[in-house]
Amino acid sequence: MSEDDFPVAGKARKLTLPSFALTEVCEATDEGAARISLPVGLNETAYYERPKLTDSGLRVDGKPKWKSSRFNLFPIVLCATGLPWVEATIYILFKLENAIEPSMSTFSGIADDLAAYRRFLDDEVIEWRNFPAQKLNRPTYRYSSHLRTAVCNGVIALSSAKRRMGTVVAFYNWMKSEGILDPAYAPWKESDVYIKFTGGLGFEFTKQLITTDVSIRVPKQSDPYDGRIDDGGKLRPLSLSEQRQLVEALFVRGNTEMTLIHLLALLTGARIQTVLTFRVRHVRGLSAEQLNGDPSSEIRCPIGPGTGIDTKMNKRMSLHIPLWFFRMLLTYVNSDRAQRRRSLAVGGDTNEQYLFLSKYGAPLYSSKDDMRVFDETSDRRHPIKGQSVRKFICDAVIPYVRTKYNPTFRYQFHDLRASFGMNLTDRQLKLVEQKKRTLSQVREFVKVRMGHSSAATTDLYLQFRGNLNHIQHVTDDHDDHLWNLAAEAGLL
Repeated sequence: MSEDDFPVAGKARKLTLPSFALTEVCEATDEGAARISLPVGLNETAYYERPKLTDSGLRVDGKPKWKSSRFNLFPIVLCATGLPWVEATIYILFKLENAIEPSMSTFSGIADDLAAYRRFLDDEVIEWRNFPAQKLNRPTYRYSSHLRTAVCNGVIALSSAKRRMGTVVAFYNWMKSEGILDPAYAPWKESDVYIKFTGGLGFEFTKQLITTDVSIRVPKQSDPYDGRIDDGGKLRPLSLSEQRQLVEALFVRGNTEMTLIHLLALLTGARIQTVLTFRVRHVRGLSAEQLNGDPSSEIRCPIGPGTGIDTKMNKRMSLHIPLWFFRMLLTYVNSDRAQRRRSLAVGGDTNEQYLFLSKYGAPLYSSKDDMRVFDETSDRRHPIKGQSVRKFICDAVIPYVRTKYNPTFRYQFHDLRASFGMNLTDRQLKLVEQKKRTLSQVREFVKVRMGHSSAATTDLYLQFRGNLNHIQHVTDDHDDHLWNLAAEAGLL
């Protein structure tokens, strides 16, 4: 019986399994065999299975032991019938097994993209394995056209359409390479493109890429005058007055953890995954000499691989935390409030516990190290990625500032990083005006403190104020010109 023998019960979708372990059918006498009973009418049949991973850490199928066989938050693609789309699910498993440190969020996105493709196929009644002679009737070309239309109609973003089409192309490429699919006609036409780019040291490189005629191209166009900075996303530096209003809102709301989380980001430029993966030991590890130092000095805190604190792209760098604020963290970590939360957490009140926890002892973010540890008892279907912080921003901080100061106020947590960057840049540029630093020195200083891989990103901060002043000057002149024209025409 195939999936086509079942009636359509809904729509194709992604389903996330809290835990998933690979097994294989075996004999009842094999080591680790478990009996699986299957009811068949009034009777019962059974078979035996065993985990692919033995107690000794080796795989029974002979594959290298670094290939993981147990996963939390494993995504599968369900057809409209409710049955797994076999090829899509095996494709995800294949990629997961061959990833040394897989990010389950990435594979969850792949499953979402394939589920969207399957819904399109079902809605249009298209056989995804059939590639006829007429090019425009092939499923890949039809889906590419569908995505382009959806973009034009404002249904999905251009970047989302590009990603979805790219996932489908990769899926078909895998099936062809594995001999699962041998289409009668090509799913697309390939061509080579060459891209020039400049490395971090200023050297130019040329990279060859293969593109297809079903790919959806997204021309990158940067607008330096839109009041945002492209630093791992479009970020809006908050003005000094907005920063004061934000801090006031945090103190009025009185949530100690959320206040410290915001201040740590605003004072160091740390991203949310960095702030929320701090451990108790990172605070208690301060030496007595550091604590007795000048309050205006800074604590250098290494972050990245090997430190237990997550960073974007596993970059190893250091945060420079004001000593006065680190003393606040030390006071918090030894407080009854923090100890009570740690006592409720899995693992208890230890130095390895997360610094910031919910009132129920739950982590606010799952670190990369913790995500690699398989938990067969887990019942979570979503990764913990700081959702409670974002909810606090929407429910508590933004409404306060809008009610008291600015009805259009808005921000996202990542904007705190851009705000730190501009605070740092403004202070350094004042030193340039005073002839105490050169512009090149300031550029390098900001680049290191922000952890930028490319100085081009740092330049966006250095140019930000000038761009805003320029666009304001141009706008004022243009408004004055139009006002004079209207006055001369007798319209005013």
